[in-house]
Amino acid sequence: MPRTELDALDHRLLALLVEDGRRSASALGREVGLSPAATARRIDRLERLGVIRGYRAVLDHARLGSEIEAFVELRFAGTTQVDDIEGAVAGMPEVVEAFTTAGDPDALVRVRASDLDHLKRVVDRIRRSGKVTGTKTLIVLGTRAASG
Repeated sequence: MPRTELDALDHRLLALLVEDGRRSASALGREVGLSPAATARRIDRLERLGVIRGYRAVLDHARLGSEIEAFVELRFAGTTQVDDIEGAVAGMPEVVEAFTTAGDPDALVRVRASDLDHLKRVVDRIRRSGKVTGTKTLIVLGTRAASG
């Protein structure tokens, strides 16, 4: 995919939107020195270009009953196709993100669980997929959001 050329104003708008995706065009325009209409046009363009792929709500998962966050490394037999790796955790509601990787491990999966027993059941379900030859689970102790 070709790289999209952006100017300094585009980059500043993106940084402000990452900070708070609910800011209005008026508020953003004041921050960067543009009218609300010009700001809205730039944001629309960034969305059309696919630079801005969406907006999301950041949830407090502990308040929703998902106390445990963990990363599970997955290993597969050397003959396993990448599409089969991606399918090993498909449809599991506890899976937040799944990444196929080059090297060891073959995949990295981020999961959320209500407690340690729930996490054990999730890992057991992954292992029972029939495709996974090994796992390693890393429980998250704390999180710091990245800036930009």
